[in-house]
Amino acid sequence: MSDNPSFVLKGILDVEIQQKPVPDIDPNEVLVEVKKTGICGSDVHFLVHGRIGDFVVEKPMVLGHEAAGVISKVGSSVTNVKVGDRVAMEPGATCRKCEACKEGRYQLCPDVIFAATPPTDGTLARYYRLPSDLAYPLPQNLSLEDGAMMEPLSVAVHAVSKLGDLRSNQSVAVFGCGPVGLLCMAVAKALGASRVIAVDIVPSRLEFAKAYAATDAFLPPPMEKDESTVAFSIRNAQAMKEKLAIADRGPQAIDLVLDASGAEVSIQTGIRIVKSGGTYVQVGMGNPNVNVDMFVVICKELVLKGSFRYGPGDYPLAIALAASGKVDVKPLVSHRFPFTQAREAFETTRSGKSPDGKGVIKAIISGPDVDINEA
Repeated sequence: MSDNPSFVLKGILDVEIQQKPVPDIDPNEVLVEVKKTGICGSDVHFLVHGRIGDFVVEKPMVLGHEAAGVISKVGSSVTNVKVGDRVAMEPGATCRKCEACKEGRYQLCPDVIFAATPPTDGTLARYYRLPSDLAYPLPQNLSLEDGAMMEPLSVAVHAVSKLGDLRSNQSVAVFGCGPVGLLCMAVAKALGASRVIAVDIVPSRLEFAKAYAATDAFLPPPMEKDESTVAFSIRNAQAMKEKLAIADRGPQAIDLVLDASGAEVSIQTGIRIVKSGGTYVQVGMGNPNVNVDMFVVICKELVLKGSFRYGPGDYPLAIALAASGKVDVKPLVSHRFPFTQAREAFETTRSGKSPDGKGVIKAIISGPDVDINEA
């Protein structure tokens, strides 16, 4: 096989569809014919900036990592899946030997090979190779498009369930109503949260969040002229507490705050509205250098955690939540593009809306020669 069209990032804002060799697979690997790939903010960041932190694009790289497809070929030792199986694709292959892997925190493996993270090619191609245990068979009631959404849903599962350790009847606040923020809300609701507060600066996103999974919404006030981010966050937190009757302790307190925006003022506000002894989880990535009031962190004895991708059990739980109907990922897919229009898909995602003015939540690109309406 040699027909493997791939969407390649050649440089900043420089992409094209190229033919690439079809990957060879090892005995424990599978070759997946990719049918659906969602566009992630990290893909757009690589397109626009050519790097994220220490991950720098130094040579042409295929984009995409939120994917699902159909098994095209299996290695000689593979027994868990077969040719023709529809699968969600976990896009990070780890060494399985290091301390992190053996501790069950393989997302921290220093030698992880992650799709569309330099120098590894991603899933926006006809074929992608994968260790067989990272190909998760999809239940019949989940489409391949749903399968691609299991990647961001797993990010939310990891943040809310594993790191946030959410328990039934607890209260949650989520800053940022993009795909990951919305899915954090959905996971919290599915796990029994009594209150799910959505925070965003875009009213239409808050309206969507309320209709989707949130019980409450908060639109921050505008910053005043020459107001510092710290001063604003203090005022913003107070306004949020007053409007939503949030207390520092007791049943009206917020047990868990998750930031999916990466905005400095969201981080600063979040640590101020979470309860004393509560948990704060950072999911979104923005400016890496932010001003955090450690006096608040210390005096409230907060638990601060960073959330990086997903780990053992997160994909299976994500699939179970979606298959059971407890989390519905379908409403988040706002735009669909054929493979030949991958460039337009990225431009639309980058601008935040399509030419018709419709706002983007999640754009899905179908694989080569795959109809955008194919389930």
